[in-house]
Amino acid sequence: MEIRVLTEADTGIFWAVRLRALREEPEAFGRDYEETKDRPLAEVAGVLREEAESADDFTLGAFAGVAGAEALIGIAGFRRHRGRKERHKGDIWGMYVAPEARGRGVGRALLEELIGRARALPDLEQIHLTVVATNAAGHLYRALGFARYGTEPRALRLGDRYLDEDLMVLRLEELEAVRAYDAAQVAGDEAVPFEQAVAEIGRDRPRP
Repeated sequence: MEIRVLTEADTGIFWAVRLRALREEPEAFGRDYEETKDRPLAEVAGVLREEAESADDFTLGAFAGVAGAEALIGIAGFRRHRGRKERHKGDIWGMYVAPEARGRGVGRALLEELIGRARALPDLEQIHLTVVATNAAGHLYRALGFARYGTEPRALRLGDRYLDEDLMVLRLEELEAVRAYDAAQVAGDEAVPFEQAVAEIGRDRPRP
């Protein structure tokens, strides 16, 4: 499997996967398929072109060999906030792995690559995302260190049904604690509460 930043040349395959995600899994996304499907491909290409010229935004694609060719099996986007008072934050959007590729670590690999790239951005301190409260992807986000800081009731409406969304954040200064915690679990060491691990990392780090 290869994970790389998508470019304007990937517009067609990216948009096909994006529309598939919105069509087949409407509960997982705030965007609506019917409102999105007729967006001109030139506009989509323009977005990928602008991302290539930006140091702050990118869309990742996961590729794997299928029937002798490389197929796009997963996508995830990152967008940094623009305002001077909000540039310490960025958002994950459009996270999706094709059903036939699930259970193979594609989602985790995409997110780890995304977090690594975002972490390299100057002055970026935290990454945000929203996920429908009943979506199993929440387990993956928590495993990577994201914490829920709130829930928006009835955030989405599909017909006569309402879906709550969990608001989650990953504070990049806590990544060291996340990794130490995960390593301890793998090694079978005595369990230390995650919150305690974070606090210990914070005490060891000089304050600005």
